Parts: sequence; structure tokens; C-alpha cells
Amino acid sequence: MLGLMQQEPLLTSSILRHAARAHPCAEIVSRLAPALENLHRQTYAETERRARRLMRVLRGLNVEPGDRVGTLAWNNHRHMELYYATGGIGAVCNTVNPRLSPEDIAYIINHAQDRVLFAELDFVPLLERLAPLIGDTLTTLVLLCAPAQMPVTINLPPGTRLECYEALMADADDDAEWGVFDENTANVLCYTSGTTGRPKGVLYSHRSTVLHAMSLNMADAFGARAIDRVLPVVPMFHVNAWGAAYLAPMVGATLIMPGRYLDGANLYELINAERVTMAAGVPTVWLAMLDHVRKTGGGFPTLRRLLCGGAAPPRVLYEGFGALGVHFTQGWGMTESSPVVTWNGPMPSTAGLDEEALMAQRLTQGRPLFGVEVRARRDDGTDTPWDGETPGNLQFRGPWVAERYYGKDLPERADGWFPTGDVGVIDADGFVRLTDRTKDLIKSGGEWISSIELENIAVGHPAVAEAAVIAAMHPKWTERPLCLVVLREGATATPEELREFFKGKVAAYAIPDAVQIVPSLPHGATGKLLKTALRKEYGEFYVRPL
Repeated sequence: MLGLMQQEPLLTSSILRHAARAHPCAEIVSRLAPALENLHRQTYAETERRARRLMRVLRGLNVEPGDRVGTLAWNNHRHMELYYATGGIGAVCNTVNPRLSPEDIAYIINHAQDRVLFAELDFVPLLERLAPLIGDTLTTLVLLCAPAQMPVTINLPPGTRLECYEALMADADDDAEWGVFDENTANVLCYTSGTTGRPKGVLYSHRSTVLHAMSLNMADAFGARAIDRVLPVVPMFHVNAWGAAYLAPMVGATLIMPGRYLDGANLYELINAERVTMAAGVPTVWLAMLDHVRKTGGGFPTLRRLLCGGAAPPRVLYEGFGALGVHFTQGWGMTESSPVVTWNGPMPSTAGLDEEALMAQRLTQGRPLFGVEVRARRDDGTDTPWDGETPGNLQFRGPWVAERYYGKDLPERADGWFPTGDVGVIDADGFVRLTDRTKDLIKSGGEWISSIELENIAVGHPAVAEAAVIAAMHPKWTERPLCLVVLREGATATPEELREFFKGKVAAYAIPDAVQIVPSLPHGATGKLLKTALRKEYGEFYVRPL
């Protein structure tokens, strides 16, 4: 017997439609220029109307249901319009990370087969570098600006025409109807950072996106309310800004969008000027802002919660912001899980902990949200006990976890559990604590960096015989790559010369901060590099130089 309830598909358009009806005066505040007096303000009601206008624009550009629409954009009202309008016609918004190398960006646009690309003016130099690398599926480049801001000339990919966003919007009507289709229809395509080879596409559905936002809005997680003013520092091209673009309008919370102004001083200024109550970002961002506040002696009259992810935050953030009256907490997940799987919220069992034990609990990655499951597996295929001590390979599953990558036929695992690549323990209350990684990846400022890719580049230098790259602790970026090289016999090279060799071959953030020339590298019995030994010797290179 089936229930007798109405069948309404879970579509992202329902979120913006609800915000426009129930919270019409709540705003999206966008920082498009340095001066705070020039902030752009737009209500949810206006955003919904403009999104319907943009649906007309997309159809006029011959975007069909299922087509991919690329974005190279910051956190602002126009990017929000693109999120909702693209999904509103059954197309797919492909959010491209501009911090990747030009080769990886071109690969993503080509692999996704984007038909239209919307880009900020900031990225015109990047677009010109991409022009010869982009295939023939792209028909139109739309610059996110007003007609008066359009560049006089720009090199375009062959067969691509140039358009102006606001000119297109001015010529379109806002009478488009929101599409109604199966809730499993694809909504957003987000690529990983290309840690082991090329970036991989994760294709979210309307259903997965709505369920993820609903779960995040539970009180023990993000828990936004209509009275909140939410600042997503995490970019919208980084896993949908961790769902902020959906969870805030879902409850009518005001969104404060920082644009490209993400340094500590600018964020501090924006938070206090716009009375932000909660903000989300990676540890690097909060370390910079905390440093700014300590230097200037400021405070936070309205900020109550800072939410952190992307990398394990250091204790100094908990203590530093706690002293300023701001509660600091973290979550854990990955692009393949939309991204949030666990969130660190209190339990009755934490109430009686002493200060040190409570801090140890807060430093864990938290407990699974409702809707997703987490387990740690031994190499023999059995589950580890939830004792907080026995490590295992962490896996998760749930309605907002990827089954397989875009363009790939087979699921990642036949049993439905997604392998995270992390090793960790789970305690009796379900708190997950990461203890290691199964691959030698480096996480710096919320971005993954592949040690293998850097090693392959290093050994391409004519003077290098062997190279190893490890993650070394860093006081600002949590981790930074350190490159250790053995020179060929009779060859000469300086560390500065070797570091220069990486430029142009990887994204700027992936270039090692230092190259150390060593006489030899340790190897195991099978000839593999012993990176455990290297991390033991050089892991504190940036905090305690040899």
C-alpha cells in the first residue's frame, strides 16, 4: 500500500520561489568593488524575477535541457541567478574553479562540453589564454558586466561569439515559467581539483541538492534562520559554496557575498559593516582574519558563529575566536558528497567534559548528518568498532553522495559505499576523527595538491635525478608542499632555479614553497620512497626550519 500524499518533485527552483514569496525583502548583498558604499543590494523577490529573465536569455542562446552552462564567477548576485536559472530550465550549471591551471580549466570546459560560458571581467586575461585550448562545443562567451564595461577586444575560441550579461538581460522578458521535471534531473556539475590526474566531474541532482541543504539547516549543523546574515567565504565554484547558495534562501537568511575580496582585512570590514552573524570558509581565511584582528585590536559585535571546512583547522582558531566571543566549529566531506557529511555539534555526553577533553572533541570532524552514513573499514573488509581508537578507511553513502563520476559508467564501489581516501576513527558517539590519508595528497588552504604531479614535474628538470614531495606543516596554510630533490651526478642547480621550473606547469598555489637539495632519499625494500621517514624528518620544515 502506498501513501496518499501529493507528489511534488524536489527542485532547486522551489527554494528561490519560496524565498521570493515568504521572504521577499531579504537580500543578497554583493561586493563588486572595494568601496563598501558601492555594495549591490538585491532582494530575493528581485532575484527570482531576474532568474526567470535569465531563463529567457539561456533559451535565446539555444541552451536546451541537459546542456552544460559553464561559470567562471565569484560569489555575487549574478552567480546566484545563474545557479537557479540554469537549473530552472533543466540545464546543468558547471561551476569552474579559476584557481586551477589553464590546462585543467580547458579540460573541464571541454569534458563537460559547455555550450555557454559566463565569466567575470577579472578573468578576461585567463580567457584569452584558454581560447586556443577550448573545443568547438562552446558557442557563446557572456561577460558578467554592464554594456559600458565590455572590453573593446578579446581573443575568443574559434566559432564563439561574445555577449554582455546585462545587455542580454535588458532585452529579455521576466515571464518565464519555472520548469517542472523529475527531481533526479542533473542540476550542477562540479569538478574535483585534479589531485590524481585530471579533475573528475561530480554531477549533482536537484533532489540531492535540496536534501543536502535541508539537512545542513538542522540546528546541530549550519542551522541558519531568517534573522541570520550569512557570509559564504567559500567560493560558489567550490562545491556550491558548501550549499550556502541554497540553504540561506531556503530559510530567508540574508546572503552577504564577498566577491573576490577575501583577505582578512576586507572580510573583517564586510562582516562588521553588514552585521554578519555566521560565516563559512577554509582555515586559511580565518587564520588571516584572526591575524588582522589581533594586529588592529578589533572585535565582532554581531558575528556569533564561524564555520570551517576544507582542511582540519588548528586549535588556535578555536581559542582565538572563542576569546572574541565567536563560536568556531567544523564539518567534513568532499566534492563527491555535496560536500558535507559530518558536522561537529554538541552531545549530552560532551556537557561534562573538562576543558581539554571538550577541545579534543571539538577538534574532531563531527558526527554524520541525518541522511548519510559513515563507516571505517579494515583492509580485510570488516568494519572497525566505534571505539575512537581503531583506524580504518573511511567510506560514506547517502542521497547526496556520488555514485560515480561524470562520464564514467561504473560506480566507485559495487556495494554503494564511496571511498573517501581518508583514514580515521569513529568514537561511540559517532564523532569522526581523521588520522591519515591513503594517498600522499597535500591540502593547502582548502585546495588539494598532488605530490605525484609535482614529483613528475621536478624529475623533468635536466639536473634532477629523483624527487619527493611531502606535506609540511605551515603556520598559515595548514600544509604546504616541500620538494626534496637529488641532483644528477655532476649536475648543478639552485633551489630557486628548481622552484622556478614549476611555474606555468601547475596552478600557482600548487608550487612548492621551498626546494631542498638532499644527497639521497630513503627507499623501502621494494624500491618505493619512504615518505613516512621524510615526513618525520621534514614535516616541520616551515615551522621549525632545519
